Amino acid sequence: MKKDKSNTGWKNKLHEIIYEADTPMGKWFDIILIVIILFSVLLIMLESVKNIDAEYHKTLLTLEWVVTIFFTIEYFARIICIKKPTKYIFSFYGIIDFLSTIPLYLSYILAGSQVLLAVRAFRLLRVFRILKLVQFLGEASQLKSALKASRAKITVFLFAVLILSVMLGTLMYIIEGDEAGFTSIPTSIYWTIVTLTTVGYGDIAPITPQGQLIATIIMLLGYGIIAVPTGIVTVEFGKRSKKASGDESVEHFVHVNTQACPTCAKEGHRDDATHCYNCGSLLNE
Repeated sequence: MKKDKSNTGWKNKLHEIIYEADTPMGKWFDIILIVIILFSVLLIMLESVKNIDAEYHKTLLTLEWVVTIFFTIEYFARIICIKKPTKYIFSFYGIIDFLSTIPLYLSYILAGSQVLLAVRAFRLLRVFRILKLVQFLGEASQLKSALKASRAKITVFLFAVLILSVMLGTLMYIIEGDEAGFTSIPTSIYWTIVTLTTVGYGDIAPITPQGQLIATIIMLLGYGIIAVPTGIVTVEFGKRSKKASGDESVEHFVHVNTQACPTCAKEGHRDDATHCYNCGSLLNE
């Protein structure tokens, strides 16, 4: 029994450090992890510069091996300290961790797999998981709630924009024709979307006065269309901020901590929670 308690004790401690950020050790681990992730992405970018890679290839490769070994140890540590490893292995971040670690090993096993090294850039996605520090929880929760509340309005808005793009694209196809590069309706719709979003590649341009008039209208519409989704989300975010400052929703936004379930790895528990809301397992003290 003493041995089991000892094993459970160090696993719980390791779990708190790796999965949570409410303890000093957990915060330091996340900060170190952010630095290493950003450093590894910098290495990937430097390797893509031929002159730098040619001169410092061995140094970059050595540093990449150090980073990869660190992430490998961290990956297996996350598996060891959780009671149901498959919950982490097949989770979104578990797959990201695996995909961002395995390419360097595969490059020495499979011929032509060096192209997979670019997958290491997925490590940058891990920053979103690490930015779960207490001071960010309220803002992240409000933003998530605002986006969720806005999705119906934004979906309707995008559908309306798509219909408008099809109509205007078809009209431009009829007016301009092949001579101006509007060779088909899909091509004309592509030009309409590019113009409406104010990207303006310039590969296709209207040459008739009627077409140029419609293009002008589309450009002006583009500025208004860009502002609509931003306004929708901003309004919803403002509503959530007001609720968070009141008495009713303080618990929802403030009293959620970074504690992760040691069994299923679910996060987002209240400060006063003793059991996981997902699987019912006992949380670490």
